[in-house]
Amino acid sequence: MTGLTLDTGALIAIEGGSRRMALLVERAIATGAELAIPAGVIAQAWRGGARQVRIAKLLQLQVTSIVALDAKMALRVGARCAATRTADIADVSVAICASDRGHPVITSDPGDIAVIDPALILVRPQ
Repeated sequence: MTGLTLDTGALIAIEGGSRRMALLVERAIATGAELAIPAGVIAQAWRGGARQVRIAKLLQLQVTSIVALDAKMALRVGARCAATRTADIADVSVAICASDRGHPVITSDPGDIAVIDPALILVRPQ
């Protein structure tokens, strides 16, 4: 496994104690595979507090990369939103992040991501 890109649904699955997500994270740790998470995804999922301890731990892992929404990425996301008539910038940033890295996407909304980039491999978190 070269790595995975996680969307908001993947973080919610981790928060909920999904065994499948736990196994994917364990495998990434064991193999040193990157877990890429766009910053907008974190903003969508994060509410703080003790119930999100699993997400907090995930964000601190050595294999986790938080992908910034800087000016260059923002322009790419905006252009892709226009091209695909998609309004969800988090979904678009997930698709771009995964495409840039050659990652599959862990997503609870495969239809939304497939519209943005039908070439991506999409995996459900549950």
